[in-house]
Amino acid sequence: MSLLRIFEEIKEKEWIEIPEGWLQGRTVFGGFVAGLLMQKACSNIHDSNKRLLSCSITFVGPVQQGPAQLTIEILREGKSVTTLETRLWQDGAVQTILVASFGVPRTSNIEVRQEPMVPVYAQPEDLQPLPFARQMPECYQHFDVCWAEGHHPVTGSQYADFGGWSRFSPEKHENRQMTLPDLIVLMDIWPPGVLPMFKQVAPASSLTWHITYVHPIQHQLCDWFKYKVVTEYAGEGYSTEYAHLWDQNDHLIAILRQTVTVFT
Repeated sequence: MSLLRIFEEIKEKEWIEIPEGWLQGRTVFGGFVAGLLMQKACSNIHDSNKRLLSCSITFVGPVQQGPAQLTIEILREGKSVTTLETRLWQDGAVQTILVASFGVPRTSNIEVRQEPMVPVYAQPEDLQPLPFARQMPECYQHFDVCWAEGHHPVTGSQYADFGGWSRFSPEKHENRQMTLPDLIVLMDIWPPGVLPMFKQVAPASSLTWHITYVHPIQHQLCDWFKYKVVTEYAGEGYSTEYAHLWDQNDHLIAILRQTVTVFT
C-alpha cells in the first residue's frame, strides 16, 4: 500500500490497517507511525493559514502490523495557534502519542538568525547509497540513504554521530508533491547518533522525538535532504541528541531532538 493511499484513508477513517513492509526490528518503523499521526493531525486543521510550528512524539510501546485506531483531541483552538493531540491505539492500549501546535505567521519586531553552520557534503549522486541487506530493518527498502561523514552503524567506532543525504526511493515511490506527513516519515530514517559505537547489533529505539518545523517544504517526494546529528550525552542506557535537516539548497527545514533507549 502506498503512503498516499493510507494517508487518504486516515482522512476518512478512525481505524486503519498498518501494512507490511515497514518493520524496524520487532516494531513498525517509528517515522512511519509518526507520519500516520501527523496526517491525522493535519486532517483536522481547517485553517489553511495555520502551519506546523512544533510537535512532540512519545513512543509508548511497540506498534505492530495490522489494525490500529487513530484518535484526536483538539486541546485548544485559538485565533493564532491550534494545539491538538493524536494517539495510536492497538489492543486497547495507547502505543504512540503526538502533540502538535499549528499557527499562523504573525508580525513581530523580533528576528534572530543563529542557524547552525551548514555542513559541506559531496552531492548524493557522488556518494554510494547504503545497500539494503537482509539483516537491515525492512523499512530501509523505502529510502536511499548516503553517508557523507562519520561511520556507519555497528562499526565499533570511538565516536558517535554522522551526516549525509536521504530521500524516498524512486524505485519504491512514485514522485509527487511532498506533504508534511511524508517529511515526518523521511526524517526518522536516520538511526540514533550513538549507533556507530556499537560493536554488534543491539536494539536502540526512540523514546521521545521533538520537531521544530522551521521552513515549510515545497518539494517533491523524491528530493534529497541533508541531515546531521550530534549526541550530547549518553550513559546508563539512554542517549540525548539533536539534529538538523536541510534541503538540497541548504535551507534549514527542521530542528530535531531525541531521547533514545540504548540496549547495549
